[in-house]
Amino acid sequence: MSSGVLLLRLAGPMQSWGDASRFNRRETRTEPTKSAVIGLLASAQGRTREDPIEDLLQLSFGVRIEQKGLVMRDYQTEKSLDRKRNSTSFAKVLPVTNRFYLADAMFLVAVGAPRDTLDALDDALRHPRWPLYLGRRSCPPAYPFNLGVHDEYESIEDALERHPWQASDWYRRSHFGERLEIVRDALAGESGDVQNDLPVTFSQRHREYSGRPVHRYYIDNPSAAMHDVDADVLDAHDPMFF
Repeated sequence: MSSGVLLLRLAGPMQSWGDASRFNRRETRTEPTKSAVIGLLASAQGRTREDPIEDLLQLSFGVRIEQKGLVMRDYQTEKSLDRKRNSTSFAKVLPVTNRFYLADAMFLVAVGAPRDTLDALDDALRHPRWPLYLGRRSCPPAYPFNLGVHDEYESIEDALERHPWQASDWYRRSHFGERLEIVRDALAGESGDVQNDLPVTFSQRHREYSGRPVHRYYIDNPSAAMHDVDADVLDAHDPMFF
């Protein structure tokens, strides 16, 4: 059975990838979660939260951190819909929420599956049924987003270790010598941690997630030699350029 690797470039002014946040504090991980990317693919295909996702759970998944983001905090307060609460009891009726985001981050995501599955996902991403976003609805992706299906890679591990670096020009100027971190599904026998980011169901009545073994490691930048720059070149930080 033919296969391949579907590659995504997740970049935008803001992203947020929570996996265990609750109530008034919504954290973000430093890289996309598998649950969020599965949700993104399901949204592109037009699935509802009540639709089954068992087939998407079989996808192999990995991320390479192309451009480390800065963690930003968004301070918010809540307000009742009936407008009956007033400023005299501000501290009691307007609870504070803290939501965290990644600014200026960029990731290379690799998804592995049989070729017909990847072709269907690729087509859905090019013609999404629902809007796509990077973890939260307020975080739209930057272009280019879908890098297509690549036949030259044998696996997601191969793609993440060989595909050219996707970082922005301003970031490359001062980070071209750094090693890149890969976070992917752990293979049999590999050491790693367990992340609670494998969705069982997205149902609004009862969302449920299970643990996923992940393997983290660093590689030499596959494009470092191609992007060496003169040490005298200034690093013009433009957070809106991707």
